[in-house]
Amino acid sequence: MVKNIKFYLSLLIARTAYTGIRLLTKSSGTSLAGMLVLKFYPDFIKDCSDFINKQIITVTGTNGKTTTSGLIAHIIEENDASVIHNTKGANMLTGVANMFALSLGINKYYDYAVIESDEAYLNKLYDYLCANTLVVTNLFRDQLDRYGELATTASFIRKAIDKNKNLKLILNADDPLVSNFASGRDNVIFYGFEDVKYDYEIEQSNAPTEVFNCVCGNVLNYSKRFFAQQGHYSCSCGYKRPDCKYKASVVVSHNHSVITVQGIDYTTHLVGLYNAYNSLGAIVAALESGISPEKIQNALHSYKSIFGRTETRVINGHQALIQLIKNPTGASEVLKTVDLDSNIVIAINDNFADGRDISWLWDSDFEQLKNARKKVITSGIRANDMATRLKYAGIPQEKIQVVPSIKKAIEIAADDSDKDIPVTILPSYTALLSINKENFE
Repeated sequence: MVKNIKFYLSLLIARTAYTGIRLLTKSSGTSLAGMLVLKFYPDFIKDCSDFINKQIITVTGTNGKTTTSGLIAHIIEENDASVIHNTKGANMLTGVANMFALSLGINKYYDYAVIESDEAYLNKLYDYLCANTLVVTNLFRDQLDRYGELATTASFIRKAIDKNKNLKLILNADDPLVSNFASGRDNVIFYGFEDVKYDYEIEQSNAPTEVFNCVCGNVLNYSKRFFAQQGHYSCSCGYKRPDCKYKASVVVSHNHSVITVQGIDYTTHLVGLYNAYNSLGAIVAALESGISPEKIQNALHSYKSIFGRTETRVINGHQALIQLIKNPTGASEVLKTVDLDSNIVIAINDNFADGRDISWLWDSDFEQLKNARKKVITSGIRANDMATRLKYAGIPQEKIQVVPSIKKAIEIAADDSDKDIPVTILPSYTALLSINKENFE
């Protein structure tokens, strides 16, 4: 009984704290209430499982987890089921606690929980939460000062998986690090692309490519390589990309992609091959949950982008596209999609949540912007470093404008009298947070 009292007191504490945060700071309050709840009642998340009637679906990976989990949650909602989801992408324990504390109630239950989890915090989350399903999107180098090398990140996820023998794994077979999580497991679903096509010309990427060794020590060979380490790989020892239950193909266009899975076409309006992977992961999770292809397609059509992940806005009459960049592989794929006829703002911070080490800028394919035809503005704490990187990428120095204030940089990009000129904004994580706090006309 004491536990129940503490649980419901936690809900009261969270709601009171959230109201105060919103009134006093106008912050989105995605974690602070959760932090207070966990200090008051450390087992709070453990009790939340009782309020989920059907499934708890978790999503992790270096890139795409916010988009993939958002898509899954939206598809479930469009299927007339109730879902609780950390919409704002607050994916550490405090963010998950915050989500539950502000949503649950004495008689308020949900059919599904869709929870995005930071790779390093998944192991801790599973100490309190027994998930039914885990979707793993990919593993790329990201914030080496926080996570270390990829083997370290993979070990975090492996430890989490090992805590739940009944966990269903939905794994991206095209990523050799991700597919390896199937080792020793029975309940595994693989998805991947058999073929990738573009209906427009793309330049060969200059971004460095990771070299992966098989467990036997030999370097993996690729018969198809889609980007980074994603593709069809094998080794002389016999190890190879696993066969997929969900074999897919995709045609990538400038403003959408058509993904074919088991003979059915699904159209996503999220741009780029990386978003085609995110969409495929969500489609598979939905199909595995028993949702019909027709309902999934309808949901993909009505999906609205989340918080800087191919997010569109109108700023001073200009169509603006905001795409988060935070590591070499993700940034390089985003850069392939940039409209070179747009005014471009690149806002880079090096706060803790971004990662202090910005050497990833030199491993990202900013050469894709060398033919940019409009304004190219660098902003944020590391605006000068970004400007230097663009100079070496082949953009004429006189074309690069350094404006440290992110708000001012965006206002300059959107001040053209010709409203048909779009604006592309490429922020790091805390720069994105700053943008979302600003009110633009």
